[in-house]
Amino acid sequence: MSTIIIKTQEEIDAMRHAGRILTETLNLLEKSVKPGVSTLDLDKIAEDFITSHEGCTPGFKGYKGFTGSLCASINEEAVHGIPSANRVLKEGDIIGMDCGVYYKGLHTDACRTAIVGEVDHEIKQFVKTTKESLQKGVKKVKPGGRIGDISAAVQEVLERFDYGIVTECTGHGVGHDLHEAPEIMNAGVKGTGPEMKPGMVLAIEPISAMEDGEILTAPDGWTLYTKDGSWSAHFEATVLVTEDGYEILAK
Repeated sequence: MSTIIIKTQEEIDAMRHAGRILTETLNLLEKSVKPGVSTLDLDKIAEDFITSHEGCTPGFKGYKGFTGSLCASINEEAVHGIPSANRVLKEGDIIGMDCGVYYKGLHTDACRTAIVGEVDHEIKQFVKTTKESLQKGVKKVKPGGRIGDISAAVQEVLERFDYGIVTECTGHGVGHDLHEAPEIMNAGVKGTGPEMKPGMVLAIEPISAMEDGEILTAPDGWTLYTKDGSWSAHFEATVLVTEDGYEILAK
C-alpha cells in the first residue's frame, strides 16, 4: 500500500492558496454555464482565470496526456469529458465541471455539477442529493476517524434515493501528485480503512447515476459514461484533516 503523505504547514499554506483560486474558478464557471456555451468555451474561461494568478497553472492540462484544463462531462457522461467546440450546452442539460490548480508543486482538485437553464424536479433532486452526499462525507473527516466513515456516509445518502454509485471512480489523497493514497471509495463500511491524521489532504468525490452506476469508456479513451445512458452527477472537494476536524480547501 502506498504511504499516505502528511503535508507540512508550508505545503498546507500553498494548497490553501491554490484551493481559493480553484473555488473562485468554479464560481466563475457556474456563472458562465448557459445554453449555447461550448465546453471549450468553459475550458478557456478556467485556464485564463487560473493562469491570471501568479504561479498558478491548470492541474489537469497535460496530465497523462489530457488536453484540457477542465473535465467537462454532460448528462450521461460521468467524468473526464474532453472540452470541445462541438459540445454545446442546451437548455435542460447538466454538466460536471472538474478542475484543478497546481501551485508551488502541489495540486488541488474539485468539481461541481451545474444545471443548464430549467430542468424537472427529478433532475434537481438528483443533483442536490449528490451534492449532499459530498457534504455528509466531508463531515466525517476528523483525526482518528477512518476513511470508510466517509465512504459509508456518501453511500447512505445516495442509496436513500436508489441512485447508482459509480464505484469504478474514487476519491483520493491529493497534493504532490494529483492522485495519492488513500483511495476513498464512494461506498463502504464505517470504521474500516486507513486512519485519518492531521495534515492529510483528501479529495472526496461522489460520482452518481440516476439509475445504474456501471460505466464504459468512450472511444476518445478519456470520457467515462453510464452504460445504461442514465444521467450522472459529480461533486468534489479538497479537504484538510486538522487537529480537531477538517478544513475545506477547495469546493
